[in-house]
Amino acid sequence: MFRAMRSAASGMQSQQTNVDTIANNIANVNTAGFKRNRLNFRSLLYATLRDPGSATTSTQRNPTGLQIGSGAEVASSIKLNTQGDLELTNNDLDIGIQGDGFFRIDLGNGEFRYTRDGSFRKDSNGSLVTVDGFKLQPAITIPQDALGITVGQDGTVQVRVAGSESLQTAGQILVTRFANAAGLRAEGQNFFSVTDSSGPGVQQQPGTQGAGFLRQGFLERSNVSVVDELINLIQAQRNYEVNSRTIKVADEMLQQVSNLA
Repeated sequence: MFRAMRSAASGMQSQQTNVDTIANNIANVNTAGFKRNRLNFRSLLYATLRDPGSATTSTQRNPTGLQIGSGAEVASSIKLNTQGDLELTNNDLDIGIQGDGFFRIDLGNGEFRYTRDGSFRKDSNGSLVTVDGFKLQPAITIPQDALGITVGQDGTVQVRVAGSESLQTAGQILVTRFANAAGLRAEGQNFFSVTDSSGPGVQQQPGTQGAGFLRQGFLERSNVSVVDELINLIQAQRNYEVNSRTIKVADEMLQQVSNLA
């Protein structure tokens, strides 16, 4: 009975973590560039009462053996880096990535972060920065007298200044690709950091060697589907209830044994 209770309790803990993950996905449904999380589960250790192939008689062997599991646990969480819809904003400093890659952000302390959130602003020096004031890297500086800014699909940034008929190049936006983007560590503020699992990342010109294109005036929406998450939430709730019911049944059986004594 106690083994059944422990197994069911582990199932409840796993589903509670699952609900927490689903709730975070739903909470970020309107977060630009957010990527939904999914949990992977695995079974806990098994108690082996009889090994497969163990002798049952002098001439016979057990074909399957007897093992009893001890429950389940959360093995890992994974970011699903599928493309989110690109939403038209008509803001020249909003830039969406259509395809693979991340913007590289300079924290100013020698560290870098990576994001799919392309909602940039200009600081007092004309540099393109995130909403928190961290600079895009490579740095892009817009002249103070610029009348307009154009970002090409290949990341070329051009500006029109007063008194000039032609566009002037202000810089080149690059995107960073990783061998295993699912191995990036989420840091909050829409940022990711590099890990040994993700690899170091390679900066590329957009649209080359598998890198995504840039879309000026668009922002990538979250790839969370509220309908799918609500279905997952209902399933997690049902699984939690079933495990709770298992504990109740095991307790009732234990009570019956106690009454016999």
